[in-house]
Amino acid sequence: MEDNKVINFIKEVLRNIPTGWLHLTTHRLDIYDEKLAKTQFLEQFEILFNTNNSESLALNELPTAYDYIRLGHPLSCVLEWGIAKLHQLKSNNVISFSSQAMPVLAILRKNLFDKKRTQIIYSGALPDFFDVEILQHIYAYEFDVKHVDKADAIAEFKGSTIFISNQDAIYNVDLNPNIDFFINIDPDLGSVLVVNGEQNESYISEIQHVRRRESIAMTPANCLTTLKVLTGESTFEYKNSHIETNKSEVLNSIAAITGTSIKSLVGSSGLSIQYAIMMGLIHDALEKHKGKAIKFIVPPNCYGGTNDQARRVAACIANVEVVDLPVDDGNDMNQSIDLVLDKIAEEDAIPYIIAEIPTNPRVEVPDLINLKAVLSKARKTSKGERAIEPVFILDQTFCPNVHFLGENEILSTVRTISYASGSKFPSGGLCNAGYCVGNKKTEALMRYIDLHLKLCDNEATDLQMEILAKMLPSMNQRINDAYQNTREFVNYIHETLPKAKINFVSEKLARQGFTPSVFSLDLPTKGDNDEEREAYKRVLNLKLINLMITEIPNESKFCVSYGQLKGTYWTIPATSTQGTTKEGDKDYIVRASLSPSLNLELHKKVFLKFIEGI
Repeated sequence: MEDNKVINFIKEVLRNIPTGWLHLTTHRLDIYDEKLAKTQFLEQFEILFNTNNSESLALNELPTAYDYIRLGHPLSCVLEWGIAKLHQLKSNNVISFSSQAMPVLAILRKNLFDKKRTQIIYSGALPDFFDVEILQHIYAYEFDVKHVDKADAIAEFKGSTIFISNQDAIYNVDLNPNIDFFINIDPDLGSVLVVNGEQNESYISEIQHVRRRESIAMTPANCLTTLKVLTGESTFEYKNSHIETNKSEVLNSIAAITGTSIKSLVGSSGLSIQYAIMMGLIHDALEKHKGKAIKFIVPPNCYGGTNDQARRVAACIANVEVVDLPVDDGNDMNQSIDLVLDKIAEEDAIPYIIAEIPTNPRVEVPDLINLKAVLSKARKTSKGERAIEPVFILDQTFCPNVHFLGENEILSTVRTISYASGSKFPSGGLCNAGYCVGNKKTEALMRYIDLHLKLCDNEATDLQMEILAKMLPSMNQRINDAYQNTREFVNYIHETLPKAKINFVSEKLARQGFTPSVFSLDLPTKGDNDEEREAYKRVLNLKLINLMITEIPNESKFCVSYGQLKGTYWTIPATSTQGTTKEGDKDYIVRASLSPSLNLELHKKVFLKFIEGI
């Protein structure tokens, strides 16, 4: 009886789902409480279930689920809740992934730190990408692999037992007390992980963190497909008729946009790509430079996901370390890189630099000729031997249209890999796939990156490829149109509030092709001491954002993103994109990103109202 109630409720929810549940990749910060992010949505969804309220208005008023669709979203929450209800489990113990491999890697990661034994049991066949040797020798994970015909054949084990199943229905669960983690995989949809028993619930937050930083949740489209099959509303029929055409179009578009000739790689998100880059470079280093220290050089105030992931990778592998690179707010990127590379060269270590151009949130661009010189500089170890040349890993999300790597371009002769988040300009906010490209000097490295993208099963989904195929051809025009809006708005702010410090590219940089549509605003403040002035400014930041989203609700949103098709997104980096950044490196300023389509005159009018109120 209860099962029927659950099924029928989900059916009604699917008939009434808000549009944003399926199509948005961002979350609204004004209805988001980070401390309650993993519970608040489902608690209120459960109330709707108990009162049999599946109306669209009620669903639309539910608080933000998790944060990004990497960690979770409304449809992944509903899927996990439904599976849990039907199998008498806690909904928190069911976790969906777009990847088949990453739930296994998440458990192995925790057991690495806990020094706990792991056995991986599987029925049928292990997926082709599951490379035991690489996982043991590159990722440093320890485990045994065994085959059984049925789950009930699994014996007791002193450690963690992971059972990988590829049953016909990904939402089916087959547990016994000797299984700690049940993972049902599907090559087209992803995977569903069930954490079995209270004794394993300490793994849940760690597993979710892997999903947030190194992978993504099952996509909204695939969750919807799974829910429809679960409720008997449809049968699953995989359609693959256009995937090769879409993939070819995406790769051709990326090549044209970046001016590169090396085959690009497309992952399920920007951080999925970054993870493949990091692990691919580590793999290359461990094979070619055995025993040498690996240094990832990362700006301490850059995007929080980059910062967090770099440190998470370093924590797993003995000879990998993160080194801070001051690049913003008065620090010169080139000078910082020069000093850090000199020191790493003396240590005879392997330098990998991750940097954003323009920087975030202060939208600064280094002298590129000097950058090339610093990266190309021949350095010596303390023993007088030639130092290992660096690899420059360029986060180009703010300006993916700038040519850095093609023949005769500024970084064509320096080992450089560029990547971009697909939830920004590449897709216009319609999906969160990401991509990376390399110059000719990184061709061998790109093969390692491709290997790890596949091993983690973090490649872009077919629908993500379809969306990118449609959106990439118009990207450069959208970038130009959004920049024009941003430049006009920035000029207006400068005229009407000259005491504010605006971080944006100069006209000279724009003529060189750096045309971002994001700027940050350091508002004028007052007070008798630094504490009072900082407190006043933080209040003022929120006053501006709340006024904009209240006065222009159809266009202005309190949101973290960039490159969207319509409207304006406002955020405070310190409390959003820099969420995991050290407190002293956070930026409590306003960041705004404008789109190609918005009512600019209305934005000016509301901003003037803000000025008159301070």
